This record gives sequence, C-alpha cells and structure tokens, in this order.
Amino acid sequence: MARREQTVKVAGHTLKVSNLDKILYPQTGTTKGEVMDYFQQVAPALIPHAAWRPATRKRWVDGVGTAEEPGKVFFRKDLEDSAPSWVPSAKLQHKTHANTYPLVNNEAVLAWLAQMAALEIHVPQWRFDSSLEPANPDRLVLDLDPGPGAGLEQCAEVALICREILDGMELPSFPVTSGSKGIHLYAGLDGKYTSDQVNEVAKELASTLEKEHPQLVLSSMKRSLRENKVLVDWSQNNASKTTVCPYSLRGRARPTVAAPRTWQEIEAQGLAQLDFHEVLERIADGMEPLAQLASAQRQDPDRLAAYRSKRDASLTPEPVPEQSGKAEKAQSVQAGSDGTGLSFVIQEHHARRLHWDFRLEHEGVLVSWAVPKGPPLEPGVQRLAVMTEDHPLSYASFEGSIPKGQYGAGEVSIWDSGRCVIEKWREGKEVIAVLTGDPAGGLGGVPRRFVLIQAAGMGGKDNWLLQLAKDQPSAAEGGASADSSGAGPDAAREPSAKQAVADLSGQPLRPMLATPGTAGDFGVEQDWSFEMKWDGYRALAVVSDGGTKLLSRTGHDLTGDFPELGILGSLLPDRCVVDGEIVALDSSGRPDFSLLQQRVSHQRKKRTKQASAIRIQYMLFDVLQLPAGKGAGLEDLTALPYEQRRQRLAGLDIDHQYVQVPPAHTGTLEQAIETSRELGLEGVVAKERDSAYELGRRSGSWLKLKHQLHQEAVVIGWRTGQGSRSRSLASLLLAIPGHDGLEYAGRVGTGFSDTQLAEIRERLEQIERNTPPAKQIPAAHRRDAHWVSPKYVAEVRYTELTSERLLRHPVWRGWREDKQPDEVHWETADPSGNQTANGG
Repeated sequence: MARREQTVKVAGHTLKVSNLDKILYPQTGTTKGEVMDYFQQVAPALIPHAAWRPATRKRWVDGVGTAEEPGKVFFRKDLEDSAPSWVPSAKLQHKTHANTYPLVNNEAVLAWLAQMAALEIHVPQWRFDSSLEPANPDRLVLDLDPGPGAGLEQCAEVALICREILDGMELPSFPVTSGSKGIHLYAGLDGKYTSDQVNEVAKELASTLEKEHPQLVLSSMKRSLRENKVLVDWSQNNASKTTVCPYSLRGRARPTVAAPRTWQEIEAQGLAQLDFHEVLERIADGMEPLAQLASAQRQDPDRLAAYRSKRDASLTPEPVPEQSGKAEKAQSVQAGSDGTGLSFVIQEHHARRLHWDFRLEHEGVLVSWAVPKGPPLEPGVQRLAVMTEDHPLSYASFEGSIPKGQYGAGEVSIWDSGRCVIEKWREGKEVIAVLTGDPAGGLGGVPRRFVLIQAAGMGGKDNWLLQLAKDQPSAAEGGASADSSGAGPDAAREPSAKQAVADLSGQPLRPMLATPGTAGDFGVEQDWSFEMKWDGYRALAVVSDGGTKLLSRTGHDLTGDFPELGILGSLLPDRCVVDGEIVALDSSGRPDFSLLQQRVSHQRKKRTKQASAIRIQYMLFDVLQLPAGKGAGLEDLTALPYEQRRQRLAGLDIDHQYVQVPPAHTGTLEQAIETSRELGLEGVVAKERDSAYELGRRSGSWLKLKHQLHQEAVVIGWRTGQGSRSRSLASLLLAIPGHDGLEYAGRVGTGFSDTQLAEIRERLEQIERNTPPAKQIPAAHRRDAHWVSPKYVAEVRYTELTSERLLRHPVWRGWREDKQPDEVHWETADPSGNQTANGG
C-alpha cells in the first residue's frame, strides 16, 4: 500500500500522517482515519484520565485482523525514537532498568498514537509529580473479569455489591465497561496513601467479597477456580501495573471502547459493551459519567515548584512567579509550540564558581543546564552540562546581582539570547536545538546546532554532555548570515534513519545493553526474536578508510588485542558501524571465556605464538550505520526496528574465518534456551522485533535470560595460600556495588590455573591497601586477608545465593578487562520492575 503522506497540524504541533484509509478493524471496515478522528473528538474526555501518567501502548500496525487470523500486536513501553520531538515524556526508574514513557497530555499525542496504530492506551493509577517522580495513587481500581460461564450480567451484579462497600468507605465509585469482557470500577483518592497501601486495601476488599459471595466472586488468579465466577482483580493498584485508560479503544474484532457508564445503566437489563460511534454520540449529548472523577484528579504538575522553593521574592531580584507558570505556558503555546518561535538564553554567572547557564524554552519553562566551561563553539569539543531546576520564561531577560546568602549568589549577565528551534527532544536522553542569537552575542549571530546527551555514567542522571553538532545549519535556516565556523551547511531536520546523517563514529559510542529477565517477562502482546548469549567481550567495530577500530562497551580500544579482526576493513563498507561479541573458540568450536582471557593476556604480553594458537571469532548481531549510497552520505540505522536492522546486516553477506553473522533463533523461547544448552552457552538474549537501538542505554526491549548463573564482581582482597599455593593465594574476596557502597559477596578459590594464580597475586600486590573497601565482611573471611583497591572486575560461576546474599560454590571464570567497577550489579531479574498492561 502506498503511504500517501500528508502533514497536519494538531494543537499547534505538526505531524506527518499516512495511510489514513488503511483498514484497522476488518469486521467493521474502520480505518486509521476514523480512529484518528475518534481520538480527536474524545480527547477532552480522555486526556484528564491519561495526563501525566506513563502510557504503555498496544499497537496493531496491520490491523486487528479476524477471529480466524488475528492481527499481530506489539506491546510498547519505551517512547519510540521516531516519535516527534514535541511528544512529552518522563523516565520511570525500575529496580534493574529505566523506561522513558510518553505522556498523553494533549490532542497531538493522541493523533500521533493513531498514526502509530496504537489503539490501546494503558496507564497506572498514579501520576508523575512536579519533579517527574511517581506520586501516590489518585484512584483505586477494581477489575471485574468474568470467567468461563459468566458474563457482563454477573460483572454488573458484583459491581453493585462493590459499590455498597465503597460507599461505606466514603469512596464514591464510577463504573466503566472495559470494551473487552468485564467492568472496571474507579474510586478517587486524595493521594495520602502509597500504592502498596492502596493495593492491600483492594486485596482485603476482594477477599471479603469472596468470603461473603463464594458462588459468585473469586479473588485469586487460579484459572481452575474461575468457572461461573467473576474475578475481582485488585492487583492493578500495584505501582507497576496498568489498566486500559477510560475512553481508549480496544483491539477487539469491533472498535469497542473502555466506556464510562452510569449506575442506572449497570442496573438495567441488556448491558453491553459500547463501540466508538456510541461513545461519540454520548459525548455529543453531554453524557460524561466520569467527569466528576476527572475534575477531582490533579492536573498539570507545577514545573516551577523546585525553582520557587529555592528563592524568596523579597530577597532576590530574580523573577519568582507566584502561580504554577500556566499563564507562561499558554503564552509559549501561542508563540509556536511546534518547536519554532521558542526562546533561549545563555547567561554568564559569576557565582561561587564561574559557569554559563544554558536555557532552552520547552513546555512553558526554561529547561536549564549549568556549563562550567561554557558552550563549545567548535565541533568535536564536549562540555559537561549539569541539569538544574526549570526556570520561568521571564528569566530569559534577567541580568543583575543575586545577593550574598541567596541561592546562586553572584553577578548574572546575558551572554547571548534569541530564537530556538527544537529539532529533537527525548526526555532524559537527548536534545537537539538550533540557536540563533544576537549578532553581538557570544554565538556570533549565526545559527548553531547544539546536541545535549545525558551522561549518567559520569556521576548521576543530571550530568549531560553539550557539544556543537558536526552538521551545522545554513544561514537560511537560522535567519542569519552564513556560519563563520566553517562547518558545512546541512538541512535542518529531525534525524531520520532514512536520511544522511553525521558520522556516528564522531559521537561517544556505547552499545545498547540488555536487562536481566525471566520467562515470566514475555507477554503474548510482544513479538520477540531470540539470539544466543555469546560468552565473550562485547565490541562495536568502526570501519574507516579500510581500517578497523574495536571499542569495548566502556569505550576502551580493543583493536590491539585482536589484530586479525582488522579484516573487517575489507569485509564491511567504509564508515560502517556494527555491534557484536568477540569470543575464543575451543577445539570443538564452542566459546570458552577462560580461553579468551588467556588470549588477551598473551597478546598484551607479546606472546604471539601462544596468542595465535587461540582462535577467536567476531559474532555480529547488529548494524548501526551504513553508507546511504553513492554520494548520499551515511545512514543512521539506530531508529529502525530490530528486524529491519537484522535484514540489513544479513545483506552484507559476511562469511569469514574470523567474522560471522549467527542467525537469530526462529523458534520459541523454550527452544532457544534448549539450543543454548546444547551449544554449551550461558543463555539467550530476547529482542523485541520493533525495538530501536538505544546507544549506551540498558533497555527493557532487550532481555537476557541465563540458565547458567554467572556474576561479575569487584575484587577487594585475597587470602594467603597454603601448601602448593603458598606462593600464590587461597581465594579472592569479592563485592558488588550497592546503594551504600560495596556489599560483600563471598570468596572464590576454585577454577584457577597455576599460571593464573601467580599472575593474579602479582597484579593485586600492586594495589594493596590497609583497610577493607567493603563493610560487613564475616570475621572468618577477614582473617589473614590482604585488602586491595577496588579497581578490577572478575566473573565467576555459582550455584545460588545464600540467605546472607553470598555466592555459593563460586568458580573463577576470569577477569573482565572490558568492565569498570561502577558497571557491576547483581545479575538478577526483577519481573515486577516492568509495568504490565492488564485490564480485561
């Protein structure tokens, strides 16, 4: 089908839409255009229930299909890299990883969701607060889900019973037919209680209902007990769970809706699910049964709360708005909320330490960074930029002296200010903006494209890197004279995987990382591909002018360790960037991590004969950049779905003694794990087929599942050996970084060769210290220990963790020369860390 693209403007934002006549509901002939129209008409009723909540989406890109051939559904958590820069988002930190979610705060986001065929929107019972941190829940929800033999009539009966109980608790309730099989009941909360507390109350309520109505109600998930009963699912009050948003479409055969209802409708005979036409008729008649709940819920978070908390308007000349900044936000929208007509200011701030405040207008405030060395004026120069609190728009004109004793005391002057065009805004990840300042300002009056990239690894989530992009805009784009910096002009645009872009190798290159997972993390909504988990060193390879550079996951140069991989320069196109794992193969052709350790050691000690005797291979599994064609520049592939990147990688047709592209596993997860066992590997890596490549980030779109327990650990000491080990060591003491420093993890004394023992002791004697770097080390383990600085990372295999969280029966596997101590964490999956889309 031809794309038939067109550009529309929604709520001040520009959006490209395509294939509006594509049928998404075959049974009714409902098209994408009708879905988009529904979302726009229902937006005033839907948005109050979705705004400032992290939104997970279920997408049917080819339609919902039929009963005989259901359409493929994609479950999406992270914000797509291809999302427009104006889509608001927020990061949610789980125990083992973080996800960045879109926020359905306006009609334009709903239009974008329709363009993406995201028919279902699922949200939790809490919102983000003014600091974009999870707040306490503002509503309680009960999901009434009928089992076999029960239906909507039985759900209505249970709903009326629940209503009486909730009324007795002074919690007025509101019913919503789910658009699927059951009913959702909502009750508003005042935000005083945590999700855990609300979850316990809901659980107790469900348990009480089951005891009082055992023939009708069930409160546990056991399928064997559900026949002819209604499950009262209380668990969706858990902070990590989500429920389909009121007024959201459902991916059923018909375009049904999670529709708010009146209690009179619940009591009446013939209750049925509603489709989107019926819902629109109700709204046109002014029928919005959930309006009371919506009006009671908190609206936009106050983004200037932190700013005001640090300032006293009577003591500082800085502007200190009394209100939440909504007036300024409205003014910003009128000025041009599609990313144009916005403002920027860079202020020179002579405080306790001289720095420059770099501020960009976004969503009604000045998002701000402190840059100690000032903004760079040449490409290739990176500057630390520390994110600070949002400032009011009126701060863009502030100059003056902040009195001594006040926050930020010192002289503030405007270094430059002017017009800002936001090209890309990925909340908490990346910002690209073109700034055109005053001809007499610090930027010289020419348009300059700046890139801000979060660099949490440099010490915290507020640390970013600021750099001038290699591809600078032309004078016409910025409305000023030609760029005097000498950088070549390039068309201003939002970067796309199908456009020529700046060379990725000019950026800090770090591979995308997988999150530990379990089989329970795989829902039917997601479409996964499986790869073997290779037992080696992760490495990005950059080909340039026939040469090859190998970079570890921390950016260290591994090229000298594996000279034979220089062959990549002749196997791959120039400026190609690929991702893979370097492994050493044993006599049977299986990866052997200890052999890889020996290989690296021999190579670094110039024992070329021993090194060449150990065969290595580079297992390629991803491609990040390719030439776009003769004279067409380069193509950044990171925004493409995984499946398409694999196709491009396969198209390179690589088959060499030292380089291979192992095929992805086409079977089930269980079959992939069995294959991994047969090959003697440690596990598999599951990748969502529609996932983008997120440079330098650990993503829930990639999950690693191990059937062998391996753990990286920091070596903090060694114990003196006896007998044959008197000249080496008995064991190594290990620790894992935790919230309060290093946590002791036990000791490893097996798995070493004699050569390794001698080398390890020699290495550790160079970094000895007097005190242990970790706390709570058992006395028996401290005896005769030699403590060392926590500089080196090792890997062990073990059977299980003891109740004291110590490694049981650890076996040495080798040094992890490619890892830094601050990268080490417990290799345990946390299935509860992900939000799941539930809700009948």
